Amino acid sequence: MPRHSVRQLTDFARGLLAAAGLDSDKAVAAAEILVEGELLGHTTHGVNLLAPYLEEIEKGGMARSGEPAVLTDHPAAVTWDGRRLPGPWLTRRAIALASERARRLGTGTVVIRRSHHTACLAAYLKPVADEGLMIVLSASDPTLAIVAPHGGSRGAYSPNPIAAAWPTDGDPVIIDVSLSTTAFGAARRLAAEGRRFPGAWALDAAGAPTDDPAAVTAEPRGALLPIGGADHGHKGYALGLLMEALTSGLAGCGRAAVGEGWAASVFVQVLDPKLFGGGEAFGIETSHVAAVCRATPPRAGFDRVRLPGEAALRRRKEQLAAGIDVAPAVLAALKLWADKLGVAMPA
Repeated sequence: MPRHSVRQLTDFARGLLAAAGLDSDKAVAAAEILVEGELLGHTTHGVNLLAPYLEEIEKGGMARSGEPAVLTDHPAAVTWDGRRLPGPWLTRRAIALASERARRLGTGTVVIRRSHHTACLAAYLKPVADEGLMIVLSASDPTLAIVAPHGGSRGAYSPNPIAAAWPTDGDPVIIDVSLSTTAFGAARRLAAEGRRFPGAWALDAAGAPTDDPAAVTAEPRGALLPIGGADHGHKGYALGLLMEALTSGLAGCGRAAVGEGWAASVFVQVLDPKLFGGGEAFGIETSHVAAVCRATPPRAGFDRVRLPGEAALRRRKEQLAAGIDVAPAVLAALKLWADKLGVAMPA
């Protein structure tokens, strides 16, 4: 596949978003987060989202300019109304504020109602961990009901990913997992390619387990199963509800309100280990556990034990050096927008 440098791809994405009418700072933030997601290998939540974002800007679903409304501002807890501004820009701002509060207070939390889509959560994490801080980040889509509660036969809530990162004496640990068996974007991609899930990860419209991703994307629509599947999905279901409480619940606006289209409720919490048991002690503990896990003898079928985020960081390093692979179908969709907006395609 064609390879593009990070700078080429970021400048191209920024140019498209700016040409569509997004404020300069918002276009930069969205472009950088989309490309970072691509670098980490989260291709369903990387540059693939650029064309849908442009569609949202064109039809007015994503606000082009403005500031979030501050609903509450306590020393360690802040609530914003995102006013449907770009999720990457809002989330970056929220992380910066939460980090500043955490350095003073030990912890800082920002929740956002009525944000637009946040893109790849993992794309926000490394810079925070590199500063010696710990971050927990989650998002839910109040307008999407695609994950079935355990024992249920139809979707009731969104995949509700949770992401987190913290430093060790090597690379940080980076977590980004949906609390459904797979992300909705991954299901759509498999369905478009005519492929199947590796197992019965979904329910069809009648509520029967299936390995067909088209059951989730076609009408009448089925649902994704929570993590744990049909047997142990009570665990993923419980965690999915926890994310609903942390995002829309704390923000005071979400699924119970009237839907406005593609949206997100966001939870950001940053912690500074220095103000808890101490930064040095934190590093000793996290590094020890990481080393113990890595040293664990692998079972059959595995060459070694890896830490969460290790493969993504390796892929990021490789693509920074060699360029980013962008799927031809994604480039074809973006060329239509480039021609429409008068932006040159990347070489």
